[in-house]
Amino acid sequence: MTANTVGFVGLGLMGFPMAANLLASGWEVTAWNRSAEALTELEKLGGKRSESVAELRDQPAIIFMLPDLSYIQHAAAPLLDSWRSAAPLPGTAVVVMSSVSPTAVQEFGRTVHDASGGNAVVVDAPVSGGTKGAQEGTLAIMVGASEEDFQRTIPVLQAMGTTVRRMGALGAGSLAKACNQLIVGTTTAALAEATELAERSGMDASALFDVLAGGLAGSRVLEIVGPRLAAKDYAPTGPAKFMHKDLKFVLESAKAAGAAVPMATAGVELYRELIDQGLGDQDLAVVRQAIANLSDSSVSPLN
Repeated sequence: MTANTVGFVGLGLMGFPMAANLLASGWEVTAWNRSAEALTELEKLGGKRSESVAELRDQPAIIFMLPDLSYIQHAAAPLLDSWRSAAPLPGTAVVVMSSVSPTAVQEFGRTVHDASGGNAVVVDAPVSGGTKGAQEGTLAIMVGASEEDFQRTIPVLQAMGTTVRRMGALGAGSLAKACNQLIVGTTTAALAEATELAERSGMDASALFDVLAGGLAGSRVLEIVGPRLAAKDYAPTGPAKFMHKDLKFVLESAKAAGAAVPMATAGVELYRELIDQGLGDQDLAVVRQAIANLSDSSVSPLN
């Protein structure tokens, strides 16, 4: 990528600050978003508006930050149709930064390759760090691509994250993100269980977290999610329902690898329960409420 210009699709809770960081790093960003409000805000920061995803066809890289691969496939359909009519420049990169299925993104890569006459590649580059990391430009970015494609996309990725690492071929980034979500989802659930148990037994959860943070149980998950669990602050920084989707990717990958994943299996069931309780649009920390709803209501908490 010799020109500091990039297309961006999806200006949500994560996408908007990521695009803003690209602008702050000197990149020329042309974006498409379903709702116009976010585009107007990006224009105030110096970004440009695209009237359609297909209009981004000549960008050297097009970043997609949408909820799942099905959204990306739908949004990209006019772009691929345009490339079928006239192929893009060789080396064009479609950068999938959402959490998606490792196997499905490989199939998407074949679709993009065929539609572009072999001139465009898919790079899967999911992120970890939440909205805080997106805002501060400190995301961890896990990349699945050939070494050549990785080297071409490093400059744009480094404008959004501080840890950018190639994990292997296409799909490897999404597998690494699935492993990340296995840890984050089950750790958050364990912390939620501990919080509910402690408070129902008369203990102060904040005091518990203070002592846990000083021992082996200390973690970034505890640091970031712990205060929200203790305060029952479920204002969304990222909808909890997406954890169910991500843990299903773990099960899918584990089946292909013949790996046992009992924690992920339990996590899928718990986050399915959370969604069934109508809590899926709230923050991941709302798993505490889901657990509370499963608790024995005949026993009065001591606090």
